[in-house]
Amino acid sequence: MTDNKDLLDKIAALQREVDQLRHALVSHAVVDQAIGVLRAVHGLDGQESWDVLQRVSQNTNVKLREVAEDVLRWAASGRLPDGIDPALREAVTAVGPSRFVLAPGDGAATP
Repeated sequence: MTDNKDLLDKIAALQREVDQLRHALVSHAVVDQAIGVLRAVHGLDGQESWDVLQRVSQNTNVKLREVAEDVLRWAASGRLPDGIDPALREAVTAVGPSRFVLAPGDGAATP
């Protein structure tokens, strides 16, 4: 009987690990896309864009994946949540000068 319980425990543990890996894979894709948005809009390189996401996450106490999702929504709609907007502007300024600016409310990058 103990062997069956051990086997069931092992299966449950493996299922949790698979679920965690799936979540990590989706999170990675979202973060990579947000890095691409920051690179395109602000002229940052990959490391600078990663640093911006980290700074915003730490300064707003919001998970990095959620910040990345906000950046992707911003790219589509031109709007950021109130707490994220100033933190993103501050982080971009701290990391380096922007070569492009986002026109307020239109979601389009302009030189």
